[in-house]
Parts: sequence; C-alpha cells; structure tokens
Amino acid sequence: MQTCLYSPNGGFYSGRDGRINAHFGTSSTSHPAFGVLIARQLEQMWDLLGCPPVFHLVEVGSGDGSLARAIVEACQRSHPQFAAALRCVAADYRPHLAATPDRATPSSPGAILPVQPVMSEGLRAFRNITGCILSNELIDNFPVHRFAIQDGRVREVYVEASGDNLVEALGEPSTPRIEERLNALGITLPDGYRGEVSLAIEGWTGEIARALDRGFVLTIDYGELALDLYSPDNAGGTLVCYRQHVAGNDPYLHVGEQDITSLVDFTSLMKSGERRGLTTVGYTSQREFLANLGFHSIVDGIETPGMSAARAELNRIAMMTLVNPDEYGDFKVLAQAKGIEPGVDLLGFVEQPE
Repeated sequence: MQTCLYSPNGGFYSGRDGRINAHFGTSSTSHPAFGVLIARQLEQMWDLLGCPPVFHLVEVGSGDGSLARAIVEACQRSHPQFAAALRCVAADYRPHLAATPDRATPSSPGAILPVQPVMSEGLRAFRNITGCILSNELIDNFPVHRFAIQDGRVREVYVEASGDNLVEALGEPSTPRIEERLNALGITLPDGYRGEVSLAIEGWTGEIARALDRGFVLTIDYGELALDLYSPDNAGGTLVCYRQHVAGNDPYLHVGEQDITSLVDFTSLMKSGERRGLTTVGYTSQREFLANLGFHSIVDGIETPGMSAARAELNRIAMMTLVNPDEYGDFKVLAQAKGIEPGVDLLGFVEQPE
C-alpha cells in the first residue's frame, strides 16, 4: 500500500498532475461551503485560545489547496479580525521526499503558504504551532497491515509474487504491535475474520503532539469506533480501491493507478492522542458537525441571482453531498486539544436549537 500510493516511481499520489480528481472527489472539492463552515469552527478555536495575534492553521494532505483557500477566503470575507491573525499552510503529504527545513513557521498573515515536501509522519518540519492542525481524508490512506484470524491466532496477510501475478499468503505477524493493538481494544474475533490495523497513526499522533504547542487537532475522515469497525459487518476487512470513481476490492489490479483506503480506527486514534497529551473534545459525524455550524442556514439563505434554475439546483445538490450519509455525511469528525482548559464546548459538536 505504501509503495502503490507513494512510490516516486509511479505511485498514485507521487505526482499531482490533475489525474487525482479524475478518480474521486472530496468534501472540499464538492462545495466551498465546507470551507466556510470550518472557518466558523476555527474562529471559535482562536477565541478559546484567547485571540492570540498569530493563529497557525496547518492542513496536512492538502492536495491542490482548495480547502485551505476556501477557509482563508471565508475568513477574509466574514471574520476579518481572525483573518488578520491567521497563518495558513497547505502542506501536501509526500512521504517519499525528505523534509526541508528542520523547523518551519508560517509568517504571512492570511496567506496560504504551500510547503513541500512533508515527511511521512506529516509534521516533522513544524514546531511551536499555536492554532489547529487539520486533515481531511488523509488518515484513510495511511498504509495498513492486513490480518486474518486462523485457528484462534492472529496471522498477517503478506503479498508474494507468483509469476507475473501478486498473491496473498498468511504468515507470522511482522510485528507484535498488530496483536497488541487488537488486545488493547479488547476485541475477540472469530476464525476467518479479516481486517486491517494502521500502526502509522502512532507516529502521526506523536508528530502532532511535538508540533502543536497549544491548540486543536481536527481530523475528518471515514471510519468508525473500534467496536463498530471490527464488527461482523466488516468480517472481510474494509480495504477499498477507487479508480475513475469506481470502487473495487482488489489492490493488486491497476497498481499505482488506483487509490487504496481503509476505514480509520477512531478509537485507536483517540487513545494514541491521549497518551501524548491530546484530549478528545469532540467526535461526531460530518453531517452533525456541519449542521451544528449552520449548514442548513446557508442552504436556506443561498442566493443565486442570474443563475438558471437548473444550475441553482446543481449548486444545491453539490452542497447536500456534504451532509448526505450516502456521500460525505457519514464521515467522522474528531477534535482533540492540547493546553486547553477541560470542558471546552466546540460549536461543531454542540447540537444547536431548532
């Protein structure tokens, strides 16, 4: 998975040459309202931090920077005081490159500073951040170890070459951390069960904790809490491939030409953060998160002067994909905090009155 997605020699994400969006979309590319609503949450985070003169927003896995741009434009338009403090870095995720420099601090107010490359852990180049570290559909692409339960034991799924074909074979786990993760979750799985474990989130949360001095981590992705993730409904695993908007389940086809993802284990992400001083302060669906931030008021108040009825309807449909559970609405949103007083209520996680 690491090689297929990130190898400099033909990996799916190794070049941003326009082909990525031909394979799939994201919330940020569906409609700019996504950035507008996240900007509202970020402004409250700034306020909770005491309105510091500099608020860093570092988006890791930013792709073409569309979400960062939407956030900056929304702040400049509707939150001018916050915009004056905002320093925004759109940092892409290219683990095959080496990070330069050792430390990076954005400086230009309200500007998007494209920072490349970023190490595989994502944040090694950054330190002393006061603000928010944001990722949208990043962690589902962290390479996973696949496992199977055989005769009551955890076995790892390996990939072998058979002539010109790639085939799977079960063997002893390459690291005891796979079984340790499952044991830590208190999960007992039946024979024949297959699943995935992402050990990369340990390094990721470690880098976040080192990079973030004081502030928040906002993670948006598709996944579940562990009890739902490792359930009978997912007994064959959750690995999915995407190519030209079509989903498949064979990672050995179209090598380097398709995305490979798996559901994020949000329980392990929370636990890993808590061990490093990142307190969980919110967890909900994207549908509820955006609704709490005023999504429906934007839909109801949208004006489309000079726009045809057909185009206005397409605009509305694009917005609704953000909260539709069959599109992006069932994604999960996790907020973690460091150096913040306990009991904080973030707007996106507090149900608003009708």
